[in-house]
Amino acid sequence: MVAAKSDALRSAAVTADRNYRELSAYLDYARVEKGLASNSLLSYRRDLKKFIAHLQRKSRGLEQVTRDDIREFLGDLYGQALGARSVARHLVSLRNFFRFLLKDGKVRSDPTAEVDSPRVDQTLPKYLAPDEVEALLAQPDAATAFGLRDKAMLELIYATGMRVSELVSLGKDDIDTHLGITRCRGKGNKERLIPAGKSALRALESYLQRARGAFLKNPSETHLFLNRRGGPLSRVAFWKLLGRYGRRAGIASRLTPHVLRHSFATHLLERGADLRSIQLMLGHSDISTTQIYTHVLKERLKQVYLTHHPRA
Repeated sequence: MVAAKSDALRSAAVTADRNYRELSAYLDYARVEKGLASNSLLSYRRDLKKFIAHLQRKSRGLEQVTRDDIREFLGDLYGQALGARSVARHLVSLRNFFRFLLKDGKVRSDPTAEVDSPRVDQTLPKYLAPDEVEALLAQPDAATAFGLRDKAMLELIYATGMRVSELVSLGKDDIDTHLGITRCRGKGNKERLIPAGKSALRALESYLQRARGAFLKNPSETHLFLNRRGGPLSRVAFWKLLGRYGRRAGIASRLTPHVLRHSFATHLLERGADLRSIQLMLGHSDISTTQIYTHVLKERLKQVYLTHHPRA
């Protein structure tokens, strides 16, 4: 009986090891072949490791997974108080993983194919009013190197709608201040060109001429925005400084880089920009993603009507 139990444990360990090897192969494929960004890879790894741990408790291999296993796993996620949006993201991770396994001949069928995605209520993106943006951009102290750097970053992210990961990855040669163009590398390492306005370009020139040298420790460093040690500023560091400036500006709601991205798109749409142009600047692969901003505009118009029309 002891020997049988030992054999079962060894078999379960071998199965778990094989599952993790398949996960590693998929992540390598997603990084090399699909060109997924590091943040996306981390998200996939986190979601899929949860699923493999779930299988490990049942001593099941990936080739044995059924639709019911997928549903049970999603049910467990709900039991952990995860919202529908998070559960839906886990299902997307599983779909992509099993499509890879099916294509690679490691499973005979895709157990996610007949699993419905959780219904996710559409939430409109939060954005700042123009006067809140002005108050935010006025916060950095232009008399210091840190202030000049922060001013340039805030101006640029609002002027271009870049993601924070794209902002901190910029090289010093990615900005053409004469043409007013920023070269940006987005998801899947896709490159796009985004125009930047005069305010952002002036802030960038001030930073490059008067402040970047104060941060630079290694002459071969190519990143545009540097930290006090001379290395590239991190996403987390930008989140923190943005939150600090938001509080100083009296912005009551939680301020994140995506709020500035939403503000960029919403303000363009309010001033007559077309969706296709906004899609290209944001780097959305599907225009349906960009169409969320039409809902923002409709809500804004509705509030204006209700506030100002005498018979509303």
